[in-house]
Amino acid sequence: MNKDLSSKVILVTGATDGIGKAAAMNFAMRGADLTIVGRSNEKTAQVAAELKQASGNNKIDFIICDLSRIADVKKGAEEFKSKHQRLDILVNNAGAVFKTPQKSPDGYELTFALNHLGYFEMTVALMDLIRNTPHARVVSTSSGLQAIGNLDLEKTPTSLEGSGTNAYATSKLANVLFTKELQQRLKGTTATANCFEPGIVRTQFGALSKDLGFFMNLAYKIVMPFMVTPEKGADSLIWLATSPEASSLKGELVANRKPKTPNKQALNKNLAKDLWALSEKLCAQAIQ
Repeated sequence: MNKDLSSKVILVTGATDGIGKAAAMNFAMRGADLTIVGRSNEKTAQVAAELKQASGNNKIDFIICDLSRIADVKKGAEEFKSKHQRLDILVNNAGAVFKTPQKSPDGYELTFALNHLGYFEMTVALMDLIRNTPHARVVSTSSGLQAIGNLDLEKTPTSLEGSGTNAYATSKLANVLFTKELQQRLKGTTATANCFEPGIVRTQFGALSKDLGFFMNLAYKIVMPFMVTPEKGADSLIWLATSPEASSLKGELVANRKPKTPNKQALNKNLAKDLWALSEKLCAQAIQ
Protein backbone atom coordinates (compact mmCIF):
# COMPACT_ATOMS: atom_id res chain seq x y z
CA MET A 1 0.00 0.00 0.00
CA ASN A 2 1.17 3.52 -0.80
CA LYS A 3 2.82 5.17 2.25
CA ASP A 4 1.10 8.47 1.51
CA LEU A 5 0.36 9.21 5.17
CA SER A 6 3.96 8.87 6.38
CA SER A 7 4.09 12.57 7.28
CA LYS A 8 0.71 12.60 9.06
CA VAL A 9 0.03 12.41 12.81
CA ILE A 10 -3.31 10.73 13.50
CA LEU A 11 -5.29 10.06 16.68
CA VAL A 12 -8.22 7.61 16.63
CA THR A 13 -10.57 6.93 19.55
CA GLY A 14 -12.58 3.72 19.66
CA ALA A 15 -9.93 1.97 17.58
CA THR A 16 -9.96 -1.47 19.19
CA ASP A 17 -13.01 -2.80 17.29
CA GLY A 18 -15.17 -2.29 14.25
CA ILE A 19 -14.84 0.71 11.98
CA GLY A 20 -12.32 2.41 14.27
CA LYS A 21 -9.98 -0.57 14.04
CA ALA A 22 -10.55 -0.83 10.27
CA ALA A 23 -9.66 2.85 9.83
CA ALA A 24 -6.63 2.51 12.11
CA MET A 25 -5.38 -0.41 10.02
CA ASN A 26 -5.74 1.65 6.86
CA PHE A 27 -3.81 4.55 8.39
CA ALA A 28 -1.11 2.22 9.74
CA MET A 29 -0.67 0.51 6.38
CA ARG A 30 -0.25 3.92 4.76
CA GLY A 31 2.61 4.84 7.10
CA ALA A 32 0.93 7.27 9.50
CA ASP A 33 2.29 8.22 12.91
CA LEU A 34 -0.75 6.72 14.63
CA THR A 35 -2.05 6.79 18.20
CA ILE A 36 -5.10 4.74 19.14
CA VAL A 37 -7.22 5.31 22.24
CA GLY A 38 -8.92 2.52 24.17
CA ARG A 39 -10.31 1.80 27.61
CA SER A 40 -8.75 -1.63 28.25
CA ASN A 41 -4.96 -1.65 28.58
CA GLU A 42 -4.71 -5.31 27.55
CA LYS A 43 -6.97 -5.02 24.51
CA THR A 44 -5.59 -1.69 23.30
CA ALA A 45 -2.00 -2.89 23.59
CA GLN A 46 -2.96 -6.04 21.69
CA VAL A 47 -4.56 -4.06 18.85
CA ALA A 48 -1.54 -1.74 18.65
CA ALA A 49 0.68 -4.81 18.34
CA GLU A 50 -1.59 -6.22 15.61
CA LEU A 51 -1.40 -2.96 13.68
CA LYS A 52 2.40 -2.92 13.89
CA GLN A 53 2.73 -6.52 12.79
CA ALA A 54 0.28 -6.24 9.89
CA SER A 55 1.65 -2.95 8.58
CA GLY A 56 5.34 -3.11 9.43
CA ASN A 57 4.84 0.40 10.80
CA ASN A 58 6.51 1.03 14.16
CA LYS A 59 5.09 4.55 14.54
CA ILE A 60 2.09 3.25 16.45
CA ASP A 61 1.30 4.19 20.03
CA PHE A 62 -1.70 3.88 22.32
CA ILE A 63 -3.34 5.81 25.14
CA ILE A 64 -5.59 4.31 27.80
CA CYS A 65 -8.62 6.47 28.43
CA ASP A 66 -12.21 6.03 29.61
CA LEU A 67 -14.05 8.45 27.36
CA SER A 68 -17.08 8.51 29.66
CA ARG A 69 -14.93 10.21 32.33
CA ILE A 70 -14.19 13.77 31.28
CA ALA A 71 -11.10 14.16 33.47
CA ASP A 72 -9.76 10.97 31.89
CA VAL A 73 -10.34 12.39 28.42
CA LYS A 74 -8.43 15.55 29.28
CA LYS A 75 -5.60 13.47 30.74
CA GLY A 76 -5.46 11.39 27.56
CA ALA A 77 -5.28 14.55 25.42
CA GLU A 78 -2.48 15.94 27.60
CA GLU A 79 -0.56 12.67 27.22
CA PHE A 80 -0.88 12.95 23.45
CA LYS A 81 0.30 16.58 23.48
CA SER A 82 3.34 15.65 25.54
CA LYS A 83 4.50 13.49 22.62
CA HIS A 84 3.33 15.43 19.55
CA GLN A 85 3.65 18.95 18.22
CA ARG A 86 0.98 18.53 15.54
CA LEU A 87 -2.27 16.67 14.83
CA ASP A 88 -3.20 16.19 11.20
CA ILE A 89 -6.25 13.99 11.73
CA LEU A 90 -8.43 13.50 14.82
CA VAL A 91 -11.01 10.75 14.57
CA ASN A 92 -13.71 10.82 17.27
CA ASN A 93 -15.17 7.34 16.96
CA ALA A 94 -15.63 5.76 20.39
CA GLY A 95 -19.25 5.20 21.40
CA ALA A 96 -21.88 2.83 22.71
CA VAL A 97 -25.61 2.23 22.98
CA PHE A 98 -27.24 0.86 26.13
CA LYS A 99 -30.53 -0.88 26.85
CA THR A 100 -31.64 1.95 29.09
CA PRO A 101 -30.19 5.36 29.94
CA GLN A 102 -27.86 5.24 32.92
CA LYS A 103 -25.64 7.57 34.90
CA SER A 104 -22.00 8.18 33.95
CA PRO A 105 -19.19 8.41 36.53
CA ASP A 106 -19.51 12.20 36.30
CA GLY A 107 -23.26 12.14 36.93
CA TYR A 108 -24.43 12.73 33.36
CA GLU A 109 -26.45 10.36 31.21
CA LEU A 110 -23.87 7.81 30.08
CA THR A 111 -24.71 7.76 26.36
CA PHE A 112 -24.53 11.55 26.14
CA ALA A 113 -21.31 11.62 28.17
CA LEU A 114 -19.53 8.95 26.13
CA ASN A 115 -20.85 9.70 22.65
CA HIS A 116 -20.89 13.49 22.81
CA LEU A 117 -18.98 14.95 25.76
CA GLY A 118 -16.09 12.56 25.15
CA TYR A 119 -15.81 13.83 21.55
CA PHE A 120 -16.17 17.41 22.72
CA GLU A 121 -13.53 17.34 25.45
CA MET A 122 -10.98 15.43 23.38
CA THR A 123 -11.33 17.92 20.53
CA VAL A 124 -11.28 21.04 22.68
CA ALA A 125 -8.29 19.78 24.66
CA LEU A 126 -6.40 19.29 21.38
CA MET A 127 -7.68 22.46 19.71
CA ASP A 128 -4.34 24.26 19.77
CA LEU A 129 -2.69 21.44 17.82
CA ILE A 130 -5.60 21.27 15.38
CA ARG A 131 -5.55 25.02 14.75
CA ASN A 132 -1.79 25.12 14.23
CA THR A 133 -1.48 22.07 11.95
CA PRO A 134 -1.93 23.00 8.29
CA HIS A 135 -5.05 21.43 6.78
CA ALA A 136 -5.89 19.41 9.90
CA ARG A 137 -9.10 17.40 9.79
CA VAL A 138 -11.53 16.35 12.53
CA VAL A 139 -13.82 13.45 11.65
CA SER A 140 -16.56 12.31 14.04
CA THR A 141 -18.74 9.22 13.81
CA SER A 142 -22.45 9.98 13.86
CA SER A 143 -25.26 7.60 12.83
CA GLY A 144 -28.33 7.39 10.64
CA LEU A 145 -30.26 7.39 13.89
CA GLN A 146 -29.40 11.08 14.31
CA ALA A 147 -32.51 11.62 12.18
CA ILE A 148 -34.75 10.62 15.09
CA GLY A 149 -32.77 12.34 17.82
CA ASN A 150 -34.42 15.01 19.93
CA LEU A 151 -32.06 17.26 21.87
CA ASP A 152 -33.35 19.14 24.91
CA LEU A 153 -30.49 21.07 26.47
CA GLU A 154 -32.16 21.16 29.86
CA LYS A 155 -33.09 17.48 30.06
CA THR A 156 -30.84 15.45 27.76
CA PRO A 157 -27.53 15.67 29.69
CA THR A 158 -28.91 14.09 32.86
CA SER A 159 -32.24 12.47 31.98
CA LEU A 160 -32.56 8.73 32.62
CA GLU A 161 -36.02 8.58 31.03
CA GLY A 162 -36.91 6.98 27.70
CA SER A 163 -35.14 4.20 25.84
CA GLY A 164 -31.48 3.56 25.29
CA THR A 165 -32.05 3.78 21.56
CA ASN A 166 -33.52 7.28 21.84
CA ALA A 167 -30.61 8.37 24.03
CA TYR A 168 -28.22 7.03 21.40
CA ALA A 169 -30.04 8.80 18.56
CA THR A 170 -29.90 12.09 20.45
CA SER A 171 -26.19 11.70 21.17
CA LYS A 172 -25.59 11.14 17.45
CA LEU A 173 -27.60 14.28 16.68
CA ALA A 174 -25.34 16.09 19.15
CA ASN A 175 -22.34 14.90 17.10
CA VAL A 176 -23.73 16.72 14.04
CA LEU A 177 -24.41 19.92 15.98
CA PHE A 178 -20.94 19.74 17.53
CA THR A 179 -19.36 19.32 14.09
CA LYS A 180 -21.15 22.32 12.64
CA GLU A 181 -20.22 24.60 15.54
CA LEU A 182 -16.65 23.29 15.57
CA GLN A 183 -16.29 24.28 11.93
CA GLN A 184 -17.47 27.78 12.81
CA ARG A 185 -14.83 27.98 15.53
CA LEU A 186 -12.13 26.83 13.13
CA LYS A 187 -12.71 29.84 10.87
CA GLY A 188 -9.47 31.61 10.13
CA THR A 189 -7.57 28.31 10.02
CA THR A 190 -7.13 25.67 7.33
CA ALA A 191 -8.66 22.96 9.54
CA THR A 192 -11.95 21.27 8.69
CA ALA A 193 -14.53 19.32 10.70
CA ASN A 194 -17.02 16.80 9.32
CA CYS A 195 -19.00 13.82 10.56
CA PHE A 196 -20.42 10.75 8.85
CA GLU A 197 -22.89 7.90 9.01
CA PRO A 198 -21.21 4.48 8.70
CA GLY A 199 -24.40 2.58 7.91
CA ILE A 200 -25.39 -0.63 9.68
CA VAL A 201 -22.08 -2.31 10.38
CA ARG A 202 -21.34 -5.89 11.39
CA THR A 203 -19.16 -5.12 14.41
CA GLN A 204 -18.64 -5.94 18.06
CA PHE A 205 -20.59 -2.73 18.76
CA GLY A 206 -23.66 -4.33 17.17
CA ALA A 207 -23.16 -7.58 19.00
CA LEU A 208 -23.00 -5.80 22.33
CA SER A 209 -26.11 -3.81 21.47
CA LYS A 210 -28.50 -6.70 20.87
CA ASP A 211 -30.05 -6.72 24.33
CA LEU A 212 -32.07 -3.57 23.69
CA GLY A 213 -35.55 -4.91 24.18
CA PHE A 214 -37.94 -6.96 22.05
CA PHE A 215 -38.55 -4.52 19.19
CA MET A 216 -34.93 -3.47 18.77
CA ASN A 217 -33.78 -7.08 19.01
CA LEU A 218 -36.27 -7.97 16.26
CA ALA A 219 -35.09 -5.07 14.11
CA TYR A 220 -31.48 -6.17 14.64
CA LYS A 221 -32.29 -9.66 13.36
CA ILE A 222 -34.08 -8.25 10.32
CA VAL A 223 -31.19 -6.03 9.25
CA MET A 224 -28.41 -8.54 9.99
CA PRO A 225 -28.26 -9.84 6.39
CA PHE A 226 -27.83 -6.26 5.13
CA MET A 227 -25.02 -5.25 7.48
CA VAL A 228 -21.76 -4.11 5.90
CA THR A 229 -18.24 -5.02 6.93
CA PRO A 230 -16.23 -2.74 9.25
CA GLU A 231 -14.02 -1.89 6.27
CA LYS A 232 -17.04 -0.72 4.27
CA GLY A 233 -18.43 1.14 7.28
CA ALA A 234 -15.10 2.95 7.66
CA ASP A 235 -15.00 4.04 4.02
CA SER A 236 -16.50 7.51 4.52
CA LEU A 237 -14.38 8.00 7.64
CA ILE A 238 -11.15 7.27 5.77
CA TRP A 239 -12.31 9.33 2.80
CA LEU A 240 -13.09 12.36 4.95
CA ALA A 241 -9.82 12.01 6.84
CA THR A 242 -7.44 11.59 3.93
CA SER A 243 -8.82 12.22 0.45
CA PRO A 244 -8.13 15.39 -1.55
CA GLU A 245 -11.76 15.27 -2.75
CA ALA A 246 -13.04 15.77 0.82
CA SER A 247 -10.80 18.74 1.57
CA SER A 248 -13.48 21.25 0.53
CA LEU A 249 -16.16 19.86 2.87
CA LYS A 250 -16.74 21.91 6.00
CA GLY A 251 -19.19 21.09 8.78
CA GLU A 252 -20.99 18.44 6.76
CA LEU A 253 -22.74 15.18 7.61
CA VAL A 254 -21.62 12.61 5.04
CA ALA A 255 -23.05 9.25 4.01
CA ASN A 256 -21.44 7.14 1.28
CA ARG A 257 -18.98 9.95 0.56
CA LYS A 258 -21.76 12.46 -0.10
CA PRO A 259 -23.10 15.33 2.04
CA LYS A 260 -26.51 14.57 3.53
CA THR A 261 -29.17 16.79 5.05
CA PRO A 262 -29.39 15.95 8.77
CA ASN A 263 -32.13 16.17 11.38
CA LYS A 264 -33.80 19.60 11.29
CA GLN A 265 -32.45 20.41 14.76
CA ALA A 266 -28.91 19.97 13.43
CA LEU A 267 -29.47 22.96 11.14
CA ASN A 268 -30.28 25.26 14.07
CA LYS A 269 -27.16 27.44 14.46
CA ASN A 270 -28.30 28.82 17.80
CA LEU A 271 -28.83 25.32 19.17
CA ALA A 272 -25.33 24.36 18.02
CA LYS A 273 -23.85 27.38 19.83
CA ASP A 274 -25.88 26.68 22.96
CA LEU A 275 -24.84 23.01 22.95
CA TRP A 276 -21.21 24.06 22.72
CA ALA A 277 -21.58 26.46 25.65
CA LEU A 278 -23.38 23.83 27.72
CA SER A 279 -20.76 21.22 26.88
CA GLU A 280 -18.00 23.56 28.04
CA LYS A 281 -19.84 24.04 31.32
CA LEU A 282 -20.52 20.34 31.87
CA CYS A 283 -16.94 19.35 31.10
CA ALA A 284 -15.54 22.04 33.38
CA GLN A 285 -17.79 20.86 36.22
CA ALA A 286 -16.69 17.24 35.72
CA ILE A 287 -13.00 18.13 35.86
CA GLN A 288 -13.23 20.29 39.00
